[in-house]
Amino acid sequence: MPEDPDRSHDGRRVVVAGASGLIGSALVESLRGDGIEVTRLVRRPAEEPDEVEWLTDARPLDPGVLDGAEAVVGLNGASIGRFPWTDHYKNTLLWSRVTPTQAIARAVRELGGDAPAFLTASAVGYYGSAPGARLTEHARRGETFLADLCGEWEGAARAAGDDARVTLLRTAPIIHPKGVLGPLMLLTRLGLSGPIGRGTQVWPWISLEDEVRAIRHAMDAGIEGPVNLTGPTRATANDLGFALARRMNRPFVLRAPVWAMRLALGADATEAVLTSDMDVVPAVLQESGFVFRHRTVEDAVAATVPAAD
Repeated sequence: MPEDPDRSHDGRRVVVAGASGLIGSALVESLRGDGIEVTRLVRRPAEEPDEVEWLTDARPLDPGVLDGAEAVVGLNGASIGRFPWTDHYKNTLLWSRVTPTQAIARAVRELGGDAPAFLTASAVGYYGSAPGARLTEHARRGETFLADLCGEWEGAARAAGDDARVTLLRTAPIIHPKGVLGPLMLLTRLGLSGPIGRGTQVWPWISLEDEVRAIRHAMDAGIEGPVNLTGPTRATANDLGFALARRMNRPFVLRAPVWAMRLALGADATEAVLTSDMDVVPAVLQESGFVFRHRTVEDAVAATVPAAD
């Protein structure tokens, strides 16, 4: 989206890594819509004036790329929605998150007191499965593969140094056809949707619009440390499934047994993504005055899935 020449960004500039993904592209559009200059870090030869090539060879990220920016946002990472998680793909999940984060952290550290705020993606998978617990940003890390991955990811960001302004964006699955809804919509359209496992496990969630708004709120409010980017209302796997089925005017009856999911997807993916139970609370966002546009999972589904006739 081209910038309105009559709108001034007042010298504000934000650097975004992972700008081609679902969250990154929406964030870039939002920033530019408000007249903020965006520099995109791309893993290919730069083709546009706002692009900077990085991570295509052994050269570190030039700190000068970040110099003068208000913030740098790191959103890199291979999709956790690709199954099964083979040992090779688990290495890809780790490398694609830790390596870019380390590169940004190193550049931030070299800039010292002149460095921009560093907002780095993480995930609510940090908490693992914790049935019955309400998980604020003070909760301990879990013990699943995904929790360990998030720990490595956040550790790479903290290497930016004690003086760096680091925000850890612990993001919930995005309620969007290109996010968590993708495979669920396919099954629902075919009339094959139903409870996953027992179906009563609590699933964190957030709409794409609120995800982008929350990132910008964390940036503008100067929030540091971990922040849970998840919707404010508790929802179970069944709540999401029923909301989607009603929106698409399809049945929600066929239960998917856990043993079958483990066989098809592998134990790590099943336990960390589909059958985990975690009531993650966006305490930092709420305490800092953030107001959600989509307060329930039903609202989030309605905002992105067209109603069936």
